[in-house]
Amino acid sequence: MNRAPGTPTPDLPQDRPDIALCASGDVSERGKGLRFPVRVGGSDATGFLIRYHGAVHAYLNRCAHVPTEMDGLPGDFFNSGRELLMCAIHGAMYMPDSGRCIVGPCNGARLYKLCAVEKDGRIFWTPDDYVRPAIA
Repeated sequence: MNRAPGTPTPDLPQDRPDIALCASGDVSERGKGLRFPVRVGGSDATGFLIRYHGAVHAYLNRCAHVPTEMDGLPGDFFNSGRELLMCAIHGAMYMPDSGRCIVGPCNGARLYKLCAVEKDGRIFWTPDDYVRPAIA
């Protein structure tokens, strides 16, 4: 979910600060995604960040069909045409802006969307109750 700079994250306590992930220029349009560590239900996992039609989008790196990481090579989330996100294991294809599966065994299911916002030349992620920051 993209928010305007300075807009509070809905339904989250304001003591959950945004976590800086990278500089805005580090994520190119339909380029390699940026992976980042997260915790889900007490287990280590990864999130990923991409840019599509000029906006940043972040998701939990977990296919909606079977909970495996989607990128066969680290950060390689787009299909060969650079139009859709693709699970390297199952071939499921997802819309980059919504995470909705449009082709494959999980047709109609969605990736778990993370709250990402771009402000002051940086990209930030706001944790939620399900996906939390990785333990340092």
